[in-house]
Amino acid sequence: MILAGDVGGTKVDLALYNFQGGKLSLERQQKYPANEFPTLQDVVKAFLATEGTVEKVEHEVVAACFGCPGPVKDGHLKLTNLPWELDSRDLSKILDIEHIFLINDLEANGYGIAELGPEQIFELEPGDKSALGHRALVSAGTGLGEALLIWNSQAQRHLPLASEGGHADYAARTPDEIELLEWLTQKLGGHVSYERVVSGIGLKNIYEFLRDHKGMEEPSWLRERIETEDQNFVIGTTGEDGSSELTARALDMFTSAYGAECGNMGLKLLASGGVYLGGGIAPKILKTLQNGTFQKAFLDKGRLSPVLERMPVRVILEEQCALIGAAAYAEARTSEMTGHSERAASKA
Repeated sequence: MILAGDVGGTKVDLALYNFQGGKLSLERQQKYPANEFPTLQDVVKAFLATEGTVEKVEHEVVAACFGCPGPVKDGHLKLTNLPWELDSRDLSKILDIEHIFLINDLEANGYGIAELGPEQIFELEPGDKSALGHRALVSAGTGLGEALLIWNSQAQRHLPLASEGGHADYAARTPDEIELLEWLTQKLGGHVSYERVVSGIGLKNIYEFLRDHKGMEEPSWLRERIETEDQNFVIGTTGEDGSSELTARALDMFTSAYGAECGNMGLKLLASGGVYLGGGIAPKILKTLQNGTFQKAFLDKGRLSPVLERMPVRVILEEQCALIGAAAYAEARTSEMTGHSERAASKA
C-alpha cells in the first residue's frame, strides 16, 4: 500500500493507494485543515488512525510520498505558507515507514499526468498530436506553480523537474498591463512576479486594480457577495456568466496573462509534447479559456508564433493529479531501491 500526500498552504490531502491491473487504485482519501495540526506527522497519524489502529496501517504502508510547495533539497523542505520544516529521514523514523519521499508539488503533478486517462484532460488546442517531446506545466491556484517535463526518448517517458518559475518577473504587454504592473509595484513595494497576476492572489489583485485604479463600477450586489463569499469564486463565476462587467474584465485580463506565460514556457522549453494547465482555476473557467483570449496571448510571440501553433494545450481536469503523481513516484522509487515493483506484482 502507498501513502500519498498533497501538502498545501491551507490543507493537507492524504490518500492510500494500491495497484490493481498495473494501475493505481484509490483505497481512501481525506482532506485536513493544515492549521489545526502542529506537524505533518500528526496529520498522517490522524488519517491512518481512521482506518484502524495506526500501527496496523503503518505496517501495510510500504512507501509514502508528499508533494509540497517549495524547493526540496536532500529530502529537506521548509514550507513557505506553514510553520513546518519537513525531513524525509525524520518522517520515516517517526511514522515507521521505510521509504518516504518529499517532492515539489508541481513535480508530483507532473508524475500524475502520465497516469491520467483522456476523460481527465480537456483539450484546449489540439496542436500536433503526433509530436513527442518536452511538456510544460503551468498551474494557477492559490499561487502559480511551474514545472518542466523532460522527454526521455530512451525510456519513453517524461521526467518532471520542479521550478520556482511562478516567482519570475511579471512581463506586462499591453497598456492596461503596464498600468497594472506600476500599480502592483507601488502596492507591494517592489518586485512583482507572475504569481501576483496569474493565481488566485492575482485574480484578486486584477479585480482591485480595475475597481480602485481604473474606476470600474462595483454594483452593490457584487460588493455584498465579494464581502460575504469567497472572492475568487465570485469573480470567476460572475465573470464566466457575464453578469458583471467588472469581473468579466478581470477574468479577461487574468486569462490573457495566463496565456502569455504559458506561451513563454512553451518557447523556453520548446514543449512540442504540449503545454498543460494545472491547478484549481483552469477547470473552473473553461468557457473563458475557449473564447480566444488565452490562445491569442499564447501565440503572440512574433516570429516564433508558428512554433507555438503546433503545441497542444491541455487542461488537467483531475483534482487529484498531484496525489496520483505522488503515489506513482513512491512506487517507482521504491521499486528502484528494492528491485520489487508493486505494479509488476499487481499484474501477476
